[in-house]
Amino acid sequence: MARRILILDGHPDRDPAPHFLPALLDAYADGARAAGHEVERLRVATLDFPWLRSGGDWEPANTPADVTRLQAALTAADHWLLAYPLWFGNPPALLLGLLEHALRPGFAFTPPGPGAPPKPLLGGRSAHVLVTMNMPAFAYRWYFGAHGVKTLRRHLLGTAGFRPVRTTLVGSVLTIGTGGRERWLQRLRAMGTEGR
Repeated sequence: MARRILILDGHPDRDPAPHFLPALLDAYADGARAAGHEVERLRVATLDFPWLRSGGDWEPANTPADVTRLQAALTAADHWLLAYPLWFGNPPALLLGLLEHALRPGFAFTPPGPGAPPKPLLGGRSAHVLVTMNMPAFAYRWYFGAHGVKTLRRHLLGTAGFRPVRTTLVGSVLTIGTGGRERWLQRLRAMGTEGR
């Protein structure tokens, strides 16, 4: 069954050329389109939005145009591939700033009230978190506990209602060599074909 897929490239560098992440996303998008899935792709590096500094910045009237664009893409999507490079154990700050804007109360979840926890508003969608890193993936997962990914999955995506949320960690990107990179590109192409 064809899916509507949103790919968000969370790398903050405006020049994608020196990075492996765009090639992985190209492979995923190629596989998805070849299988008949509809694909929309956004890059955090090209979106314009200010930092949130107060509760008033979260008011719907203060939603920046590029954040509204991301929200519209999320609303239309069945599946979200959220991809980023690992920086200090977490997503880059620019990506987190965008997610704070986009997954705001009233869009991603109901505003919590006294004794009433927030309710998800983006249910019925799945997500896949793709993370590239210089360290071996097993070290990030087992030694460091992958806390940045866990927080993203549980608190941001989980609160909004995304289920299931899968994770793929691509480690040692600077040293895996041509063969290792090609194997990862094939895996991402297959994931895109499957729409997951």
